[in-house]
Amino acid sequence: MAAKINEAHDHIAKAEKYLKTSFMKWKPDYDSAASEYSKAAVAFKNAKMLEEAKEAYLQEAEAHTNNKTLFHAAKALEAAGMMLKDMQRIPEAIQYIERASMMYVENGTPDTAALALDRAGKLIESQDLAKAVDLYQKAASVFENEDRLRQAVEMLGKASRLLVRQHKYILTCFTDCSTFPTHSLPANCCFWPVRLDEAAVSIQKEKNMYKEIENYPTCFKKTIAQVLVHLHRNDFVAADKCVRESYSLPGFSGSEDCIALEQLLQGYDEQDEDQVHCVCNSPLFKYMDNDYAKLSISLRVPGGGKKKAPASAADAGEGGAGAGEADEDEYAGGLC
Repeated sequence: MAAKINEAHDHIAKAEKYLKTSFMKWKPDYDSAASEYSKAAVAFKNAKMLEEAKEAYLQEAEAHTNNKTLFHAAKALEAAGMMLKDMQRIPEAIQYIERASMMYVENGTPDTAALALDRAGKLIESQDLAKAVDLYQKAASVFENEDRLRQAVEMLGKASRLLVRQHKYILTCFTDCSTFPTHSLPANCCFWPVRLDEAAVSIQKEKNMYKEIENYPTCFKKTIAQVLVHLHRNDFVAADKCVRESYSLPGFSGSEDCIALEQLLQGYDEQDEDQVHCVCNSPLFKYMDNDYAKLSISLRVPGGGKKKAPASAADAGEGGAGAGEADEDEYAGGLC
């Protein structure tokens, strides 16, 4: 351990020497200094001195930046972020990774930038869903700008699911959100209807991208997700519109997805809780992505209505006879 620490300090001393100027050396040797800082960071890391390793990586990044080698500077910033992650300082780690992603874009390597943002999103998911959504959306934008739609829509999908999950989190915190006006919620707590609105927009963008790359079966699944989100927002009109618009997709009309959605909307519109429950608990809905499956299972019809039981044959017979007699009595004196 002591040997590694001494080795690290030796590399730091060499790096500082490379950065010094003199009468015969007018320009610092940033490239050599960056190399020494990198070696020092590795030695500190092996000695379990993570704070010192992070600082060495930051000094390496600064040297590479001064040397106009932005890709290597970004790599060093990412490494510093990983040291912070190991120290359980995730928000700080995310800041460095975001800075690194900006450098990757500036360097002309946007794919690497998007992948860095994706990694950052995974790191922060367990602590800050809203920040994770922001990172995934940024990654999607980077991929979209490069016409990498398959990668872009994957990032958007992650953002959509987290927006839905935030809605579920708020409902868990507050049994009845209607009793908690927006201003009474914690500052770091997003009001759930807003998150569902954002989810609806995000899923629509996903659907448009899948349509552009002609992945129509996935468009059908996104339509189901849209309908579930809109019904949880109590917006039947928007849910119905999503289904109507999907008829333009090749293969949607008459598909299993289409039939199930028509049954769901019919049950919801008629306040038939049994029919809604039956559709939402079918394998087609239950085996969706987990966040959407939870939306499906938790969907309730406004008012909690249930379909009336059909009349028995005996009742029907009696009713029929009564109806016949009434008709005869009504017209016994003729139409006039």
